[in-house]
Amino acid sequence: MTLIVHKYGGTSMGSTERIRNVAKRVGKWVRAGYHMVVVPSAMSGETNRLLGLAKELAPQHHNDAYARELDALAATGEQASSALLAIALQAEGIPSVSYAGWQVPIRTDMAYTKARIESIDDARVRADLQAGRVVIVTGFQGVDPQGNITTLGRGGSDTSAVAVAAALKAQECLIYTDVDGVYTTDPRVVPEARRLKTVSFEEMLEMASMGSKVLQIRSVEFAGKYRVPLRVLSSFTPWDIDITQEAQSGTLITFEEDEHMEQAVVSGIAFNRDEAKISVLGVPDRPGIAYQILGAVADANIDVDVIIQNLSKDGITDFSFTVNRGDYARVIDLLKNSVIPKLGASDVVGDPKICKVSIVGIGMRSHVGIAAKMFKVLSEEGINIQMISTSEIKTSVVIDEKYMELAVRALHKAFELEQAGA
Repeated sequence: MTLIVHKYGGTSMGSTERIRNVAKRVGKWVRAGYHMVVVPSAMSGETNRLLGLAKELAPQHHNDAYARELDALAATGEQASSALLAIALQAEGIPSVSYAGWQVPIRTDMAYTKARIESIDDARVRADLQAGRVVIVTGFQGVDPQGNITTLGRGGSDTSAVAVAAALKAQECLIYTDVDGVYTTDPRVVPEARRLKTVSFEEMLEMASMGSKVLQIRSVEFAGKYRVPLRVLSSFTPWDIDITQEAQSGTLITFEEDEHMEQAVVSGIAFNRDEAKISVLGVPDRPGIAYQILGAVADANIDVDVIIQNLSKDGITDFSFTVNRGDYARVIDLLKNSVIPKLGASDVVGDPKICKVSIVGIGMRSHVGIAAKMFKVLSEEGINIQMISTSEIKTSVVIDEKYMELAVRALHKAFELEQAGA
């Protein structure tokens, strides 16, 4: 029998009625002859509620002991939704069993709140599948070598689902969300945004890394590494929709670039408003400076995005980079107290109100002038570019946050993304 993995987001699991509809949908696939593994998120808002309670009790704590307890706390949201889904399936007459990540087990490293999956023992899950059960595995979590519960970061249920699909060699991993696929950009910002029938893995990876919220970037990385076919589709279509129609809906993330794919120069526009810029001023321009700055940030388990070093003048330069806005205060504190005194730099300044806007498309490989067109559009709108980052199939700019929606709308129109095959 063919194995399919379903992943359901928090909105899809947001009430008992929605959980019942998920059970009916999964039941339809079971009755059509598929083996099924389901990875649910916590009920909508539950993770925020739990973390909010922790913040009330200890708003300033950021040490490992605190992070360990945060993971133990946050993991309960997925455990509750998984058990509720198992109960709903049983009520539909479908044998099912739920497992927490540590029961599978899904083994991770020890980076609390940002753990990475290292291996999955699939024996227990396979045994249940062979026995005719639907297996429900909690998303977002695993267990470290010391037996502690770990979580994978926000959106980590996507990564859990893709990792499980890879371990079990599933035919496809279906990501059910509150949207019906991947769009050229966020329809809430640009109402004319168009749903893509297919998008390449490379484009989806860039769009996820540039701020698209449809999939967590690590889930796309996992899919690419293990070549897991992904489909993003809506959980709000009627559960009894024809299964063939459902299996072909949404957006397919594919690894094959062929004549059937939409041949667009630019496929989509991603943006991320959760960015902050930090500049270290008056840095002595000598070998090893970048490592001294960014090595300390990396040791604190903080990701850095766009990096720029200015031209040296009289042996002095400025060094700028962006981080997630949630890490801004920590990085400023780290640099001021630990790094700046050792470097002999003059100051560290920052701006937490910036954003990143990116154009993405595999067609950019073979077309010149795309970045120049982007810069021209932004210039005509009076938008100043603070930083630029490029790759083979994307160009990103850092701009003032207040211009984000204007930039996205102008670029979407300029590249005619509302038109099919643009």
